[in-house]
Amino acid sequence: MSLIVHKYGGTSMGSVERIKNVAKRVAKWHNAGHQVVVVPSAMSGETNRLLGLAKDISELPDGRELDMLAATGEQASSALLALALQAEGIKARSYTGWQVPVQTDSSFTKARIKSIDDKRIKNDLNDGRVVVVTGFQGIDPEGHITTLGRGGSDTSAVAIAAAIGADECLIYTDVDGVYTTDPRVVPEARRLAVISFEEMLEMASLGSKVLQIRSVEFAGKYKVPLRVLSSLTDPSIPLQQEQKSGTLITFEEDSKMESAVISGIAFSRDEAKLTLLGVPDKPGVAYAILGPVAKANIDVDMIIQNQSVDGTTDFSFTVNRNEFKRATDLLTDTILPAVGAREVLTDDKVCKVSIVGIGMRSHAGVASQMFSTLAKEGVNIQMISTSEIKTSVLIEDKYMELAVRALHKAFGLDQEADQA
Repeated sequence: MSLIVHKYGGTSMGSVERIKNVAKRVAKWHNAGHQVVVVPSAMSGETNRLLGLAKDISELPDGRELDMLAATGEQASSALLALALQAEGIKARSYTGWQVPVQTDSSFTKARIKSIDDKRIKNDLNDGRVVVVTGFQGIDPEGHITTLGRGGSDTSAVAIAAAIGADECLIYTDVDGVYTTDPRVVPEARRLAVISFEEMLEMASLGSKVLQIRSVEFAGKYKVPLRVLSSLTDPSIPLQQEQKSGTLITFEEDSKMESAVISGIAFSRDEAKLTLLGVPDKPGVAYAILGPVAKANIDVDMIIQNQSVDGTTDFSFTVNRNEFKRATDLLTDTILPAVGAREVLTDDKVCKVSIVGIGMRSHAGVASQMFSTLAKEGVNIQMISTSEIKTSVLIEDKYMELAVRALHKAFGLDQEADQA
């Protein structure tokens, strides 16, 4: 008998019929002898509907009241799921995050989990119940309801799995696992049977939308094995088949793991590049540029400072495209005159393409192969950043799909047989 956490997203909980299907799936696991805790999201579209109502009333709604409102979406879906499980003949009980309780800090709309009391959950499991716990929410030291921000239900599920010592946390989504890249861009993309936490963390941070990045960080920190699998399959499929489906996200030492040099290609269309020309090359100039950017709460990704010529240098960095206008205004109006730079150049028609794989640690020439592949396709590289297990390049966005397809083929990601 295993202790398992199931997490279901909004699509999986999107209608009464889908909630009944989730109940059938959970009942299958319970009836096979497993102890099961379920963490559901709100029904698809419900959180947006609730927040839209708040915006109709106030342009800048109070964060505490937003959390009070948004938390009701998961409360409704959890109660409905408990009722559906009871209709399947399963003893079930639902709890809100603050009833468990899931203790968080007081950062309304983007709280972080501090601790979870597992006593109530464990007592119910030992009494033979399926326990349903609302995702996305908790309670702060003052007793106020908090929410964890977008994708917070993934984080809730992993945190609960860590707290109760679960054997595995299953993240049910509308896709059937983690792919070598987006199948909509590369039809030959393969589902990965296994991927390491490090690789998944890089993939999530570089644009892969399968898992919320905080949940991967949490799982890696507390060593909770994750499995991403589809909730759209028939809930009555054999349990042995379902247990091996999807993608297992696990520890490097647990499997293969360096057989593949590159595990996947990630990309992000939401990039913009800003360059200050003619910056005086002197100590502290990088801080003089990026300090005000950080104070404006604008996240910077790739950074390049060119070799000094005649006492000046050029300084380039990238930001999310949503922050492009704010960053441009800040550079032009404040930073350029403060540092004595000559000119600001901007470009919001760029994208980032990245290769990811822990095999890069022990294989030379991987970045060189990436650059060679892009050169053969006539794709110019504007910026490069690297870590132990990834290399990212900034290119013109019109070449993104060409670059991803070429790299996917060059590294043989369309050929290795799936191990699932």
